[in-house]
Amino acid sequence: VDPLGVIGDVLSPFTNSVSLSALINNREISNGCIMKPSQLVNRPRVNVGGDDLRTFYTMVMVDADAPSPSNPFLKEYLHWMVTDIPATTSASFGKEVVFYESPKPSAGIHRFVIALFKQLGRDTVFAPDWRHNFNTTNFAEINNLVIVASVYFNCQRERGCGG
Repeated sequence: VDPLGVIGDVLSPFTNSVSLSALINNREISNGCIMKPSQLVNRPRVNVGGDDLRTFYTMVMVDADAPSPSNPFLKEYLHWMVTDIPATTSASFGKEVVFYESPKPSAGIHRFVIALFKQLGRDTVFAPDWRHNFNTTNFAEINNLVIVASVYFNCQRERGCGG
């Protein structure tokens, strides 16, 4: 079930095979929930599952609707990327290769996706040169990444319900 239309637009169809949780202020972000920018000032705590510490993951967080859902010419906008996350740990154990930039949507309701990919090995994934017009699917193909989990949510400006 994909209430936000993320599959096909940002991610290729896949089946979750590794547990992934993203927490803000100790509250888990659930698929389709609505977050305000004030809740996302600090990076979420992202926990990954798996069963072998020698398996490494890459996590990306993108805005599928930048700068606005009606004219998303910067999509996807890369807000955060962490590579070399060992299985059974959290993103804080990986390498933050694109520093967290908190969401600040100015118009409309933006779809945010946190995606987790299995890497071929350690030190095999490299950050892109820019944040705008990032393409999660292409990035995964280029870096031989396999998607294993995702969570997605809506974010809109502090006051108002769209626009």
